[in-house]
Amino acid sequence: MTATATRPGPSEDPLPGGAALPVAGPAATRRAALRLIRRDGRAFALMLALNALAAGAGLAGPWLLGRIVDTVRAGGGVRTVDRLALVILACGVAQLLLARYARYVGHRFGERTVARVREQYLDRALALPAAVVERAGTGDLTARGTSDVTSVARTLRDAVPEVCVAAAQALFLLGAVVVLDPLLGLCGLGVLGGVFVVRWYLRRAHGAYLAEGAATSALAELLAATAAGARTVEALGLQERRTAASERAVERCRRTRTHTLFLRSVLLPAVDVAYVLPVVGVLLAGGALHGRGGISLGAVIAAALYLRQLSDPLATILFWAEQLQSSGAAFARVEGLGQAPQTPRPAPAALLPHPSPEASPAPAAPVDDRIDVTAVHYAYGDGDDSRSPAAHRDVLHGVDLTVRPGERLALVGPSGAGKSTLGRLLAGIDAPRRGSVTVGRVPIAALDPAVLRRQVVLVTQEHHVFLGTLRDNLQLAAPGAEDAALHAALAAVGAEWAAELPAGLDTELGAGGHRPDGSQSQQLALARVVLADPHTVILDEATALLDPRTARHTERALAAVLKGRTVIAIAHRLHTAHDADRVAVMEEGRLTELGTHDALVVAKGAYAALWQSWHSHGPSEGSDSP
Repeated sequence: MTATATRPGPSEDPLPGGAALPVAGPAATRRAALRLIRRDGRAFALMLALNALAAGAGLAGPWLLGRIVDTVRAGGGVRTVDRLALVILACGVAQLLLARYARYVGHRFGERTVARVREQYLDRALALPAAVVERAGTGDLTARGTSDVTSVARTLRDAVPEVCVAAAQALFLLGAVVVLDPLLGLCGLGVLGGVFVVRWYLRRAHGAYLAEGAATSALAELLAATAAGARTVEALGLQERRTAASERAVERCRRTRTHTLFLRSVLLPAVDVAYVLPVVGVLLAGGALHGRGGISLGAVIAAALYLRQLSDPLATILFWAEQLQSSGAAFARVEGLGQAPQTPRPAPAALLPHPSPEASPAPAAPVDDRIDVTAVHYAYGDGDDSRSPAAHRDVLHGVDLTVRPGERLALVGPSGAGKSTLGRLLAGIDAPRRGSVTVGRVPIAALDPAVLRRQVVLVTQEHHVFLGTLRDNLQLAAPGAEDAALHAALAAVGAEWAAELPAGLDTELGAGGHRPDGSQSQQLALARVVLADPHTVILDEATALLDPRTARHTERALAAVLKGRTVIAIAHRLHTAHDADRVAVMEEGRLTELGTHDALVVAKGAYAALWQSWHSHGPSEGSDSP
């Protein structure tokens, strides 16, 4: 069962603009990062402590080497040199073990944290209203859930431990030089000259990587839309237009990537120079001081070695600087999903077995199953997308309708009359611009997902089969359903083919397993409706992909299962209207006729014309006459 729909008001170059998903600001991103650290604060503190101990152990080598030089110059014996060398070896082993364990703790911290990021992203994505996803485009959502989350994962798993180790080493090495001699320490601080270049880079890099991520999302959206509609593109001869749009998207990606490459080409050479100058300065200043007897040769050598060692942690930090910036932008995009509208309605209702923890509770529970539509106006985009020609233009105009509990209502009308739009409002997927849609006197769009799933389910002609077993696909609607209930749901919608599968309910569906055709996939969607067990079902051309005779059989079987429930059917096959308790006729976004089939036929209005036209062609389609 799905509630997927095509995006209203498609453009020729469907790149996210004003409708793109939000991006978290720097302050929100920092708060989110701190929350993640606090959730595993003990491991993070242990990682910092181990890194500090490893850095401290690493300081012994150069200092002891300087002691060896001074001992040899003073005529000390071999035994003293050997003893100092053994201490250097012990400190080196200790540093190796501490650093290795620090990385082990850091990697475990990173894996646990990125698991939380992935789970939170999935929760937020599932809590997004369908209308938000449709306006933003699946490309942006896909890019954030794949490349952006992967970038954050790499940073947490690899960059954070490495940078923590390197930062601790750099601070301890600079401190050691200052302790040896304050003047030499001032020379060593020359390495901080690279900070100005780094600051120049950081001021520009965050926005540059955000632009690169947005361009990547736009390209992914365009390619996904083109691939999904490849046959339509070919049939309508739109290859050149889509190729031109793709070239523009690729050019955007090229420009953004070239800009970030330029930033790196300025940063890295400047920092390489900043490594060398402090060592040269210490050797010159130390030589002058030593010549005047102000410092020992061993101290000069130790200071030079400290500064030479400083290049390794700084190189590590700069190596990860690009990753930190790109992942910072990626994390801002991932975290930005939490700033998107999080309404308490899922898009498809029965496909969310667990309500999002971020959804606010419903203000009240419906008192009954009656659905009221009062003076409803609706415009795609609700006026927030100026790029769309449909912006500020109502597609529903003052619709009033009451659906009684247990009623079978048929919504009919010509294409583009607003039937599917009204169905989405009845299902709580969209909210009206003006007016109200309530169930039991409570606005449908304000219901908590767990409550909404027990109220209304929308089934469209679009469908989706998830990778996994047949049982997995069915239990999306009812996680605790037993096999008997699953078989009963399949039987209720006429899915006899399921009994012939080699492994029954355990048969894998999709790539590498059984590939359901269009009619089988739609029967799976209808079986989910049976398992979801709502009091109201909205069928929007739900049997459109079935052949007429199978569709009629499936509808009859489903009607038997849904007896006593409210059924709102949106269809062009008017036998559905013939069987309904009442028929509502939509024309140009208005409800023009409402009554029983017989009464509307006698009235000789719009419905009578539709009925006469369909009935005259119905037998040629092979469908059963009503």
